[in-house]
Amino acid sequence: MHKIAAALKKSASQSENAMKSMRKVSVLFVCMGNICRSPTAEAVFRHCVEQAGLAGRIQIDSAGTHDYHVGDAPDARTQRAAKQRGYDMSNLRGRQVEAGDFLRFDYVLAMDNMNLVMLERLRPGNAQSHLGLFLDFAERHTEYEVPDPYNGGPEGFEQVLDMVEDAANGLLKHIRERHFS
Repeated sequence: MHKIAAALKKSASQSENAMKSMRKVSVLFVCMGNICRSPTAEAVFRHCVEQAGLAGRIQIDSAGTHDYHVGDAPDARTQRAAKQRGYDMSNLRGRQVEAGDFLRFDYVLAMDNMNLVMLERLRPGNAQSHLGLFLDFAERHTEYEVPDPYNGGPEGFEQVLDMVEDAANGLLKHIRERHFS
């Protein structure tokens, strides 16, 4: 009887590990207009995921809480700063977040508290996704929010990249430990 129970437990454990190895995880980055911070996070995190060999296992997207830039490419300054670090954003286009995103994505990560509050209001009651701030995953930066560089100079876009690279690495580490180990 004990051998049967042990065999069943081993089989269940193997099945659970097989499910983890096939599972896909999805991440949505959100800022206000989807032309600076969230597409930066999308491009940087996509690069990290590709470098880790997990491109087929993690779905990545970005959106804005406002519809100001639906269909627009990321801000030229954002693209220029990203390109200098090897990130390509040329194929990204702005879109507005919708309630259904909370059902499609495992992680919905806001760039700042203002957008987090807007997302909390939009989130359906039956949503199971993790909703929080992206910088919660940062390992070196202690700030809570990624500042909006839109009205500033080039140094703001560099600061965003520094923060996003840190949080992207922390998020990937978290996802690997939680979903793929």
